[in-house]
Amino acid sequence: MKELVEKIAAAYAAFAKDATAQVENGNKAAGARARKVSLEIEKAMKEFRKASLEAAKN
Repeated sequence: MKELVEKIAAAYAAFAKDATAQVENGNKAAGARARKVSLEIEKAMKEFRKASLEAAKN
């Protein structure tokens, strides 16, 4: 589960960097990268939810 949390943190850092570039500089490519990473974050968060529920049961 620790690896999953680290994966989410790294993905969020990439998202924040690209989203900021889009908002502040109007960088369209950065916006596309941010959208792609947001989908990866969504999947990872669902995995985290499952893992967290399993850990809570034990």
